[in-house]
Amino acid sequence: MGYTPPVEEQKFLLRHIVGMDELAGHNAFAEAAPDLVDAIVEGAGAFAAGEFAPLNRSGDEIGAQWSPDGVTMPPGFREAYRAYVEGGWGTLAGPPEQGGQGLPLTLATVVMEDLGSANMGFSLVMMLTPGSVEALRHHGSPELQDAWLPKLVTGEWTGTMNLTESQAGSDVGALKTRAVPAGDGTYRITGQKIFITFGEHDLADNIVHLVLARLPDAPEGTRGISLFLVPKILPDGTRNDLRCVSIEHKLGIHASPTCVMSYGDEGGATGWLIGEENKGMAAMFTMMNNARLNVGLQGVSIAERATQQAVAYARERVQGSREGRPARIIEFPDVRRMLLRMKALTQAARALTYYCAGQTDRAGLGDEAARARADLLTPLVKAYGTDVGVEVTSLGVQVHGGMGYVEETGAAQHYRDARISPIYEGTNGIQAADLVGRKLAMEGGGVLRRLLADIRTDAGGEPTLKNLLADCEEVATHLLSAGPDDRLAASYPFLTMLSVATSAWLMVRQWAALDTHEGDPAFAAMKQAAARFYLHQVVPEASGLKAAAVADAGILYSIEEDVFAA
Repeated sequence: MGYTPPVEEQKFLLRHIVGMDELAGHNAFAEAAPDLVDAIVEGAGAFAAGEFAPLNRSGDEIGAQWSPDGVTMPPGFREAYRAYVEGGWGTLAGPPEQGGQGLPLTLATVVMEDLGSANMGFSLVMMLTPGSVEALRHHGSPELQDAWLPKLVTGEWTGTMNLTESQAGSDVGALKTRAVPAGDGTYRITGQKIFITFGEHDLADNIVHLVLARLPDAPEGTRGISLFLVPKILPDGTRNDLRCVSIEHKLGIHASPTCVMSYGDEGGATGWLIGEENKGMAAMFTMMNNARLNVGLQGVSIAERATQQAVAYARERVQGSREGRPARIIEFPDVRRMLLRMKALTQAARALTYYCAGQTDRAGLGDEAARARADLLTPLVKAYGTDVGVEVTSLGVQVHGGMGYVEETGAAQHYRDARISPIYEGTNGIQAADLVGRKLAMEGGGVLRRLLADIRTDAGGEPTLKNLLADCEEVATHLLSAGPDDRLAASYPFLTMLSVATSAWLMVRQWAALDTHEGDPAFAAMKQAAARFYLHQVVPEASGLKAAAVADAGILYSIEEDVFAA
């Protein structure tokens, strides 16, 4: 089936959760007037449904194709990407001085959600380029910005992120790629990177790689890593010394070529230093944080697509009987439970993601409290959003029954596509470790306490949310004084508890906003039902994680590693 963009839901969140009218009151975002916002939301949905969604199945079945000459995308992809560039969809949040429109990041988030729902694998080529733009904006020299940003902002050129190497994995500090000064202001890059999303393709005329490498005599570990801009095509029009040597054969996202990239097979690829020597991780984290928000959004995107398909199937599939007559499966309590859970989880994760994007917009305006909150919420968005994506797409298969387990219905593709999202851009375990290792301790726990205080203000008469808040506070206090292993052992349960508490708060706020909503009555009824389900069924589940979050790490190390193989 096709994709129907959730336009009313998106507008509702922009108004009541993001506070788009307030953002538009700032000079920097003055162009984001209600009429323009509505036009962007409606236009982005129509574009994604019309151009990207029809290619979703062929992208899965044909996929990206590798040859020694490069990577070829399936038929129709190049034309759809050209339409994306010509429509200016990549320029929304880009810097005006480099050809962008300077609109809030939150509006670009709406666009990325629609593209991900329509065609998750294809959307990855649009996802990483904005992160490249941010890294160059914040860390690149004026010369680099002038040379490379204009066509990255428009999407005429695409950007990538090159961190991982086969021997290093998530341990970026163990990378071996080398960068040697060439004496003319450039560097010669040699080494190999793996898992490079859209590292090679035929959609754009140039691909701008951001590559982590180590200079001669650099310190060991992450303290000795620098970041370089290494383009596929050099400014003089010649091909750089880099190539894609293979692409991975993956469980899902077949329309996204995951490349093994080799640099310097013929002496060294030409690159330019971004930022300071040995400060590459700081520059790369600018890009990674942008990407982590977008990966959390992918969870929302694929959950929305799976939910739409499951609802349509359940309303049509006749099986069994009720009251002596043939019945469609949507009439049965367990199917309704699954569908309502899919709706509630998707709406909650979307609200969390949009809220974080809105805080990021406020941080860009100089609001330091918003910046701290966005930093706290980023691991939640990435981990919880993608966990929701996996759970909802799995439920989508279940709603379809046996037909969900065969490829013809398309439900299996959503599940396969979703499964990568808790892994890349830092596994969800790494996100949880970041939460308890860095974010929990910000301002001595003050950033978290302010969030919990805001949630308590709006919790009202919701006892489940009040209980979860108390549990989060108790666990946070425990973790602030716990040892490293105990904090890490508790990190994932605590991340889930805090994610659900924050999402529940946003659901309460949406429920309250329905009092002044003048849209479709069916939308309001669904919103209220989803909020009730989330508060009464999902929130108590999160409270049940408290025992795991306060348990020490002893049980994890109570056996020798050989016993695991017994």
